[in-house]
Amino acid sequence: MLIQERSRPGRRAPAQAPLCAPEPPPIPEHLRRSSRPVLPEVSELEVVRHYTGLSQKNFSIDTQFYPLGSCTMKYNPRACHTLAMLPGFVDRHPLAPEDQGQGLSSCLYELQEILKAVTGMDAISLAPAAGAQGELAGVLMIRAYHHARGDLERTEILIPDAAHGTNPASAAMAGFEVREIPTGPDGDVDLAALRSALGPKTAGIMLTNPSTLGVFERKIQAIAEAIHAAGGLLYYDGANLNGILGQVRPGDMGFDIVHVNLHKTFATPHGGGGPGAGPVGVAAHLAPYLPLPLVERAADGRYRWLTESDRPQSIGRLTAFGGNIGVLLRAYVYARLLGREGLGRVAKFAVLNANYLAARLRAAGFTLAYPERRVSHEFILTLKPEAKAFGVSAMDIAKRLLDYGHHAPTTYFPLLVPECLLIEPTETESKQTLDDFVEAMIAIRREAEQDPELPKNAPHHLPVRRLDEVHAARHLDLAWRSKSSEGDHG
Repeated sequence: MLIQERSRPGRRAPAQAPLCAPEPPPIPEHLRRSSRPVLPEVSELEVVRHYTGLSQKNFSIDTQFYPLGSCTMKYNPRACHTLAMLPGFVDRHPLAPEDQGQGLSSCLYELQEILKAVTGMDAISLAPAAGAQGELAGVLMIRAYHHARGDLERTEILIPDAAHGTNPASAAMAGFEVREIPTGPDGDVDLAALRSALGPKTAGIMLTNPSTLGVFERKIQAIAEAIHAAGGLLYYDGANLNGILGQVRPGDMGFDIVHVNLHKTFATPHGGGGPGAGPVGVAAHLAPYLPLPLVERAADGRYRWLTESDRPQSIGRLTAFGGNIGVLLRAYVYARLLGREGLGRVAKFAVLNANYLAARLRAAGFTLAYPERRVSHEFILTLKPEAKAFGVSAMDIAKRLLDYGHHAPTTYFPLLVPECLLIEPTETESKQTLDDFVEAMIAIRREAEQDPELPKNAPHHLPVRRLDEVHAARHLDLAWRSKSSEGDHG
């Protein structure tokens, strides 16, 4: 039920009415609407019950295990949010004079330095407001670099077939042609195919390491040498940085550009379309092209924002002001709370949990997509045997997991693996939670064997049953209109 459907004429929430609010200035006659707005008339208690009820119908990292492969849904310490919301940060106007924001600027400058240390890059811009925007910034810098050298023939970006879907989209938006590189049967990039694709048109390659197949790319040094020898650049998709944080640095692998999803790896709840931040880092030869603004510490110790006059070769601005400052501050607090050793433990426990979960599921009879490889922070099960034996798909099992109180893993991605579940437990889950997930998987497979209609019609215990996802995606119905308001846009 919508809040509008709870509305009854005359109901109010008087406790929320400001008693001493100043009289607002009159609205000019020509700007006034011609009819009353269709707002719900409800009591305060009804509002509280309505939204509390909605929150309890959702799956969230605060309420359920969220093993969403390739999306790093982990618990984020409340301290990060609390400190990022201090009045000195929240109440500061973005147009306030620079000398009145030295505290904020110092935090952002130190975050730039932390990200440089974590990624092995020489310079960082915090400006991009999302991972995909960080990707776009990265490929725009590749284009700017080649054009600045008069090398206008490099029109191709190479992308492995196991890449995130945003990679080819970002490259295309920057004006490049996308050339797909196949993955070998062991999960690594097909090096021979890569070398055969290289040439004078090669602008660069976009890689994720660990890849979406859940394995660390073992040939990364050979790939870097081949790309650089051909005159191209290496772009690192930082979506899976959580799996190597504090252990291996993209810069040391030979990457020239990296983006970091702060909202996944560094303490901002991710998913549901909330705010993000996708800072980009570069090696020294690409620093002039970084998006603006950047924070610099001057010789006198004061901080200032670098703008177009300081960086005339920049690809420009991607967001208003300094980007999503709240997300940046949460990441800063997270990094300072954990410190160098703590950040390193993130990857260690993320990898340990993933390998424990993979080993237990394998022992229970499930099939790993790459059984000969040690998994990184995530791994893939192929449920092709279950689909063949019981007629139950990966989607059916994912939906049935919801009835057992677990959020479903990513399904059918990457596309290379049939009937796949991509599972990422993250470092913040306990052994008990992982064991509960394994027991749920075993129970569902038993159901598939004995009563396949049970998982095929799941979920059974949620407010909404199985949806027609294609219909829901193509026929959006997100805006409520009362019959009396139809046609009234006053």
